Amino acid sequence: MLTEKVEKALNRQIRIEAESSQVYLSMASWAEVKGLEGIAQFMYKHSDEERMHMLKLVKYVNERGGHAIVTALDAPKTDFGSFQKMFKELLEHEIFVSQSINDLVHITLEEKDYATHNFLQWYVAEQIEEEALARTILDKINLIGNDKGGLYLFDRDVQQIAVESAAGDPGA
Repeated sequence: MLTEKVEKALNRQIRIEAESSQVYLSMASWAEVKGLEGIAQFMYKHSDEERMHMLKLVKYVNERGGHAIVTALDAPKTDFGSFQKMFKELLEHEIFVSQSINDLVHITLEEKDYATHNFLQWYVAEQIEEEALARTILDKINLIGNDKGGLYLFDRDVQQIAVESAAGDPGA
C-alpha cells in the first residue's frame, strides 16, 4: 500500500514522463520537417520510450492500491532553432528528469517504502543511460560544427542508434 506522499510523488512523475514523451514527439516532428529523418526517427523512438516509462508507473501505482492520475499536460515548444540546440535541450531535460527521479527515491526512503524504492532503481539506471547517450550525441555534434557532410553522417548515425536501441530493447 502506498502512502499518500509516495502516491502523490509517483503521480507527479507520471506527468513528467508523459510531458517528456510530448517533448520528444515535438522534437521528432520538427526534425522531420527539417529533413533530418534519422534524428526524427531517434526522437519518435525516444517519445515512445518515455510513454512506456509513464505506463510502467501508472500500472505500478494502481497495482499498489493507489490511483494513477492522468492530468492535462503543458504543450511543448515546436521550434528548436537548430538540431544542436535541440540536443542541448534534450540533455537538460534528461538532467531534470534524473533530479525528479532522485527526489522521488528520497521520498520513498523517508516514507520507508522499500518496495517502491526497489521499483524505482530501474528508473535510476535508465536515467544514467539517457544522460550518457545525450552527452555522447552532443560530443558528436560538437565535432561536426557547421559541416554539412558531417550533419548528413550524424543524421544517419543517430538513425542507427534508434534502430539498434529498438532491436536491443525487450519491451523495457
